[in-house]
Amino acid sequence: MQLTFVQKLFVASVAGALLTLAYAPFDLFWVAPLSYATLFYVWRGLRPVQAFWSGFVFGCASFFAGIHWVYVSIHDFGQVHPLLAASITLTLVVFLASYIAFTGWVAARWVTTDGPRAWFAVLPALSVLTEWCRGWLFSGFGWLAVGYSQTDSWLMGYAPLGGVYLMSWVVLITAGALLGIAFGVFRMRLLAGVGLVVLWGTGFFLDQHRWGEPTGNVLTVALVQGAVPQDLKWRPEQLEPTLELYQRLTEESEGSQLIVWPEASIPILYEQASSYLNGIRDWAVERGSIIALGILREDPGGGTFQNTLVVLGESPSFYVKRHLVPYGEVFPVPEFIRRWLRLMSLPYTDAVAGDPDQPPLRIAGENVGVTICYEDVFGAEQLHYLPEASLLINVSNDAWFGNTIAPHQHLQIARLRAAEVSRYTLRVTNTGISSVIDPRGRVVARSPQFEPHVLKSAVQGFTGRTPYVIWGNYFVILGVLGTILFQLGTTKFTIRPGT
Repeated sequence: MQLTFVQKLFVASVAGALLTLAYAPFDLFWVAPLSYATLFYVWRGLRPVQAFWSGFVFGCASFFAGIHWVYVSIHDFGQVHPLLAASITLTLVVFLASYIAFTGWVAARWVTTDGPRAWFAVLPALSVLTEWCRGWLFSGFGWLAVGYSQTDSWLMGYAPLGGVYLMSWVVLITAGALLGIAFGVFRMRLLAGVGLVVLWGTGFFLDQHRWGEPTGNVLTVALVQGAVPQDLKWRPEQLEPTLELYQRLTEESEGSQLIVWPEASIPILYEQASSYLNGIRDWAVERGSIIALGILREDPGGGTFQNTLVVLGESPSFYVKRHLVPYGEVFPVPEFIRRWLRLMSLPYTDAVAGDPDQPPLRIAGENVGVTICYEDVFGAEQLHYLPEASLLINVSNDAWFGNTIAPHQHLQIARLRAAEVSRYTLRVTNTGISSVIDPRGRVVARSPQFEPHVLKSAVQGFTGRTPYVIWGNYFVILGVLGTILFQLGTTKFTIRPGT
């Protein structure tokens, strides 16, 4: 059956919208290769401009379904006018969709979108390349990289080898192989079927391999989740109840060697909370515990403020957030727009970023690699901690997302980070989902959402280097670039109609 271009646009939109089901909290990982196989089918034989628009429709549908919660963050908690919040959300969706649109246009313009070359090589490699670019260009937004959809499949075994982008590549080759089975001649179907068995079977065996070694130091931990609603947190009358809540939950953590509070856990600056924090520190020292907590502090360099994690001790040690959220913690806009934001009572003040290569913090006998909230989306930026870091901590404030799918997606991202480097990860959030994640990316303990909770568990420090720690994303990106260049080299260049 031959579809018209309008019908193909409709099919692309449906496939894009359904892609969200592959990610948490739905976890239907098999939807991802089916969704991309549908997109590759839609691209068959299209002119470049048609491939662009069908990819754009697919991208808009998938990103709107997958990150619609951005509107909740901006409107519900940022108090931005609904029209402006909707405009910002749609602008982000359109921007992200353009990467998929560009993938289709390049393939149709310069190489091919039909046949085994397209399905097994060109389209998977180009898709991974543009996905990687999306993860760092203009500060980057790597959320919903297709590899994240596979945290509960055999493909998780590829995470320590080449990270999330290697997992994406395997998913996309799988999509191409499905087309080969559906539309190829017998030989192509046989090769595609064998390829699927090899790819997924290799993932299964890799998932059984242990890349790191435990240090033997068992550490008892307590993750303190205050669950203070974001719309109440910064109200002056909420300060005392919040301080009392965290003190009570900390006392419930007695017996744990390490107690961790989430990002910006109490709604005052570190300098304003010195007396309170000294009391908390003294309580912990008397019981052989150590406390690490997320809190804002004044910038020692004379700027505005910094988002930090502090380890309470006689001489406190700090980690300062390095990768700030555009339009959340830093506003890369001209001064006249900043003045307008100020007049509209909208956020406009830039936080001050920390140094990019801060060393691990020494906490409770372990070298700990720390990230704050959004930073754990950028796996390669954490590799400077390794192999020295034996444990990872991420403190976050997913209260900004409300009761949406975003906290589940964020936990899924953290699972990849743990598996890539084979380290236990402690993920502590204000309203959930706080979790303990093992070195294979499995959640071994988790908190309920939106409830004050103390999550107790035990972890071990790990040593060793996974292949991903050694070569980061270079292995995958050089591989996809080599694939694309080889395909370009074997293509006769012609000016195609409709470009």
